[in-house]
Amino acid sequence: MSLEIPLTVVYKEINGSRITTDLYLPTHSPEQKHPVGALSQTQQLESTFTRLTDPVINIHGGAFMLGHSRMVSLPQVEDCLGRGWIVVVPNHRLCPGVNILEGPMQDIRDLLTWIQDGQLDKILSTHGYRADLDNIAAFGTSSGGHLALSLGFDVPKPVKAILSLYGAVHFTDAAWRTPLPHVAKKLPPNLPEEFLNKIYEEYPVPTDSSVSLEGQTESGVSKGPDFSKPRDAFAFTQIASGNVIDTIYPSKEDPEMRRIDPVLNVDSQFPPTYIVHGVADTMVPIGLSRVLFEKLKECGVKCGMTEVPDEEHTFAAMMKVGSKTWWLQREGFDFLEGIIGKGSTV
Repeated sequence: MSLEIPLTVVYKEINGSRITTDLYLPTHSPEQKHPVGALSQTQQLESTFTRLTDPVINIHGGAFMLGHSRMVSLPQVEDCLGRGWIVVVPNHRLCPGVNILEGPMQDIRDLLTWIQDGQLDKILSTHGYRADLDNIAAFGTSSGGHLALSLGFDVPKPVKAILSLYGAVHFTDAAWRTPLPHVAKKLPPNLPEEFLNKIYEEYPVPTDSSVSLEGQTESGVSKGPDFSKPRDAFAFTQIASGNVIDTIYPSKEDPEMRRIDPVLNVDSQFPPTYIVHGVADTMVPIGLSRVLFEKLKECGVKCGMTEVPDEEHTFAAMMKVGSKTWWLQREGFDFLEGIIGKGSTV
């Protein structure tokens, strides 16, 4: 199955940044349509032209500083389309020109409001679809997993279900301030501060970078970061030094990080949530997701967790369809389907 080029639309403009989202639409399935004779005339027209389907928000990773909407796992997108879902793949402003709360989290929450307010339907109406606003789900990898979880708290109407793939959580854990020598080895020696700090001169705040944390380019080709670019060099320097959180969220007014940490915002009303995490993850240790999982269970939230043996961080970008890892991570999407169901024709 080859994906068509998605629709790309602007969902938000702020301080010179035009923030877009890609829309992948499932194929109309004639066998899902109701017999025309069983419906009213209005329903017959809707049955012919309109498909009510569930929007699923898919958020890219990149340590909140890297990445782009075209740098997600296309096999995962195809899997979602096969379940009859519309896949909404947004960009967001990248840190550190804006902090995580006021930038990425606010942008993704504004995307949810944009969908719930009917703006998505205005675009879908010309393509024969309508969004089921009672069945919105969200998933993401790494920082995108965190942003998906952020749609479960401090929003007027949370999404119905969430899938976090090795998402960034539990920010007070020592792991977030532990240097990572294996990342430092990739960096050129003696990168000048003046060069790295050019990232703060970017205006407007960018919504895409040349490479994702997974190493993908927009074309899907895997390659390493380009350290001749300040953003790539800056981001990997912060990751290597264990300085990501302090860089993207100066926390003097929120030392416990209650406004940004999903672990501290789980309660009995939190949406059903599934976690998929690689056991061998050396960038976001699996223990962080285990803390979230225990909190979800403690609060009585419908939840589940799959631990994927031998997999490092960002495995979703490299996994092969049909592999053991593919089937294990797919348990998270089966969980979503159990909550929101499949898309169906009106």
